[in-house]
Amino acid sequence: MDRKAFIQKTMGAMLIALPAYSLIGCSSSDNDSDTNPDPNPNPDPQGNCLANGTKSTIAANHGHSLTVSTADVQAGAQKIYSIQGSSGHNHEVTITAANFNSLKSNSSITVDSTSGDGHTHSVSVSCA
Repeated sequence: MDRKAFIQKTMGAMLIALPAYSLIGCSSSDNDSDTNPDPNPNPDPQGNCLANGTKSTIAANHGHSLTVSTADVQAGAQKIYSIQGSSGHNHEVTITAANFNSLKSNSSITVDSTSGDGHTHSVSVSCA
């Protein structure tokens, strides 16, 4: 066999083998196992404010913090919170009775802070 014949036969074999290998690699069977199963099928689980409390996120944060207690959620009465935290200035957020009802229903809320030092913050509260 000369060089030209060898190259032609090798290329022909590759043209047959590669598509066959691709088909075998893409096949599936009923006994495939997931090597990384997701223990939580819901990628965005909803928390429970009355059972687990809340968590807060403050946009463009620079030291502010907000803690909304389970007792506050349960009481459901409008409340004004200071979110100064370790920041050098203060803002306040008002969580209304309607907001607390949303939290009791395990829905998140977003409110805007008062202005302080020339700016405001968007504050989100969700269930833990």
